[in-house]
Amino acid sequence: MKPTIGVLALQGDVREHVLALEASGADAVLVRRARELEDIDGLVIPGGESTTIDKLLRAFELFEPLQERLRAGLPAYGSCAGMILLADRVLGGIAGQRTLGGLDITVRRNAFGRQVDSFETDLTIDGIPGDPVHAVFIRAPWVEQVGPRAEVLSAVSGGPAAGRIVAVRQGGLLATSFHPEVTGDTRVHKLFVQIVRDALQVRALDLKVGATGVVTAETKGS
Repeated sequence: MKPTIGVLALQGDVREHVLALEASGADAVLVRRARELEDIDGLVIPGGESTTIDKLLRAFELFEPLQERLRAGLPAYGSCAGMILLADRVLGGIAGQRTLGGLDITVRRNAFGRQVDSFETDLTIDGIPGDPVHAVFIRAPWVEQVGPRAEVLSAVSGGPAAGRIVAVRQGGLLATSFHPEVTGDTRVHKLFVQIVRDALQVRALDLKVGATGVVTAETKGS
């Protein structure tokens, strides 16, 4: 099953995310208009500047349609600014800043500092086997609080930022403080592609059961 995953193409490392998704077994398409949300199975929200992306979402009349699709179960992965946009609560935001929401977390915007405070480190991430993931943080947020519906996947293990939460998941929503698209390691994108595949299988099963009204041995094993 090859899912179609959109990349929100308003700001950020759009091309890099497209390449990572294609290397991870998905068809990647650019999303700039509300009508383009209808044909995707999942969405990546790249890094950039969260307040600018918020304004562009409104300017392109994408905010409400995208929020509705997320609430209806569209899987999404947000990196850096994308994490902020998927969070239910934001600290350090500007007046009037909105988020799409969906993740039961509180994030602190620009928590690790300014551009000059960017750094790299290795992370162990639940759900990603093998060697640690080399993570690049650029004016990154961190997760200040995690609600009961969200799951912590990774935290920084050493240095001044030790213990800071930088990767979370809640059902079909995934978010990281760092930028995996710039390292050449596609394992975070592969994790998201698998999340999208799993959601498609559940949807197909629901449709099958809904059409028949019964759960058969075939549907149980599918």
